[in-house]
Order: sequence, then C-alpha cells, then structure tokens
Amino acid sequence: MPLYRDECVVLRTHKLGEADRIVTMLSRQHGKIRAVAKGVRRTASKFGSRLEPFMVVDAQFYEGRSLDIVTQAESLGSYGAQIVADYGAYTAASAMVETADRLSEADAGLQQYLLLVGALRSLARGEHVTSATLDSYLLRAMSIAGWAPSFRDCAVTGEPGPHSAFVVQLGGVVADHAAPPGTPRLDPDTLQLLGSLLAGDWRTVDASDERTRSRASGVVAAYAQWHLERSLRSLPHVDRTEHPSPVAPTPGGVPAAVAATPAPTLPEPPDPSGNATGNAPGNVTDHAPDQPSDHGGTPA
Repeated sequence: MPLYRDECVVLRTHKLGEADRIVTMLSRQHGKIRAVAKGVRRTASKFGSRLEPFMVVDAQFYEGRSLDIVTQAESLGSYGAQIVADYGAYTAASAMVETADRLSEADAGLQQYLLLVGALRSLARGEHVTSATLDSYLLRAMSIAGWAPSFRDCAVTGEPGPHSAFVVQLGGVVADHAAPPGTPRLDPDTLQLLGSLLAGDWRTVDASDERTRSRASGVVAAYAQWHLERSLRSLPHVDRTEHPSPVAPTPGGVPAAVAATPAPTLPEPPDPSGNATGNAPGNVTDHAPDQPSDHGGTPA
C-alpha cells in the first residue's frame, strides 16, 4: 500500500476497539485526514501521547480501504499540555478545532492549517487574552473559507463607511437605507475591535477593555455559527472571564508576591496600668499581597 507523510494538527479522537483510536487531523498538504492509530491506548504505545488533540505532529500514513493507518508520529508542537492546564485556553482550543473540522474537507488549503497551528501556539504561550485569540481565529477562518465580514464599508452596496448597522445574514455592516427594520447597532469601539481582530492588530486588541471584548465576542459567535449553518457545540462552554495569572511560588513554597509583602504592624499589648502603648488598633495597616495585573495571558 502507498505510504505518504505530512504535518498534521490533531482535531479529535474516537475510541476504536480495545486499544485503537480513530484520529481526525488537519494536514498541511492533504486536507482533513481520518486515520486509525493502532495500539495507542496501551501504556506501552510509542506515540500515543503525540496523537492527542491540539498536538502538531509529523506523521506517516499508509492508505487503507476506508481509513488510513498511522505508522509513525513525531512531535512538532507539544501544545496540548499547556492548553489543557488552563480551562479558558482548553475551551477556546476546543472551539477552534471544532470550527476547523467543520470548514476543512479533503481539499482544505494550507492557510487553514497554518492559521490553526498559529492560534494553538498563541493559546499555549498565553500571548493574548484567550477570548480575543478565539475571536480572531474565527473571523480569519471564516474569511479564508470565503465569508469575510465587513466592519466598515456597506456589505450590500459597497458604500464607504463607517456604518453602525450590523446584519449577520448580509455579511457585516450595512448602510442605513439597506438595513432591515430593527437592525442592531454597534458602537464605534466594538466595530474598531472587530476590524482589529480580523486584521491581526494586536496592539489595539490588547488595549481594549473587557466590556468591548464581550460585545465583540457575541457578534463573532453569531456570525460564525450563521455561516456554518449549525451551532458550535464547544462555543457555549468557552470561559470568557479574565483571570489573573497564578502567582509563581518561591523555592520555600510561599508565593513570590506574598513573600515580598512586609508583615502587618500589629498592636502592642495594653499596658497593665490602662494606658495604651505602641500602635493603636485603629492604626494597624493590613498589607494585602500584590496581585498580578496581566489579565490577557494563560499559563505557559
């Protein structure tokens, strides 16, 4: 049987029999591949851990009658461990691979593969806010598939913008005379953020506030699911709350921020004669540990 080799990102897996798995992958040159990985569920498997979701591998296959067979896999990008360690990154990555699975068939192009690998790498490294990384991926993936939204010029007439009426069914913002009755309006900040997400202007994206990102996320979710013609099962589970990064512990086991915080000044015990000495209780200063202020990253 003919052999072939390709770089792939693992989208999902299904159990097969007692020790095998069916692995669905998006490849660099062969589009979407569904192949059987024999014996990967055994503890002695040589490459079972490399064929998990969100992993990027250099795999060798041989063609079967209905499903190809994975004969070898070498890790190129081990993003799975970093992603699954953070719930927000995991839910965002799940929505990404589900979208890629819907958009990519046997004739999927190289751009979809490179876009997905870049998005997973960004999530694993915690380069930007998790929800913003997901929204940017969704907008770009839809654009590559032929559904590029318009956030400035009218999507119907081409009339130069800016326009505020947004119609998902028409492909973006539309002029007032072309907007159906009851069309929702978007504020300028949200429209600017949506355009930056599509263009990859991360300086503007990172400078946006959480409320604007929340409004933009709703628009992106509605736009993507409308053009996919079905809902994304992973999208409602995406954690869009922005948590600070965990505090790294010091060698002694105490968080660095806590170890660097001076101890509070406690009041001295009262004088037996009845006269208070030292600091009065009302003057006690309670120093709270410094908390990290980077809300956009995920644990590396």
